[in-house]
Parts: sequence; structure tokens; C-alpha cells
Amino acid sequence: MAQIIFLPNEDLCPEGLIIEAESGETVLDAALRNGIDIEHACEKSCACTTCHIVVREGFDSLEESDELEDDMLDKAWGLEPESRLSCQSAVADEDLVVEIPKYTINQVSEQH
Repeated sequence: MAQIIFLPNEDLCPEGLIIEAESGETVLDAALRNGIDIEHACEKSCACTTCHIVVREGFDSLEESDELEDDMLDKAWGLEPESRLSCQSAVADEDLVVEIPKYTINQVSEQH
């Protein structure tokens, strides 16, 4: 089991949060299970960029992104070299430090 340390996000977790995640669980599923409502407009199907995150520590422990995820990430707001889609990022055994960007390309929240 690994920890995911979410850095403070004004809207989703103002204080930041440290959660436990099972190996193989996606960052998005772990976040949702712990009350961090990361937007996911495509219902976790890798068809949008609303669940974009930046992995500040532990990036190399994640499996490499595939071509579909890379194509989606090209459209993400605030793309960085350590950007991933949280719906596609399965946790391994290493702890992660994650930043949720302030904005997405969605103009209206889906409110899942």
C-alpha cells in the first residue's frame, strides 16, 4: 500500500490530504474514495483531460503512459513533463506527491 499526498487545491482539498492507495488502484479512484472530487467528465475512459494531475514525486513509479493518454494530455491546461491523467495512473508501491491543477479545459463542471 502506498500513500498519495495531495498538495493543497483551493477547491478540492484546501488543506491538502494524505491518503492510502492499494497497488494497482488509479489515483482518481483513490481520490474519489477519499472525498477528493477530481473531475472526470469521460467517466474514466481516457477521452478527456478533466482528471489531469501533475505528479511532483514518484512519477517514475507509474507505468508509462500509452499513446491515447499522451494524445489527450496534449490538450490539457498547464501541461508539464510530469503530467498524467489520474484515471490512467495506477499506483505502485511508491508514495506519490500529486498536484491537481487549478483549471481544466471544461468550461462547466460535470459535478459527479
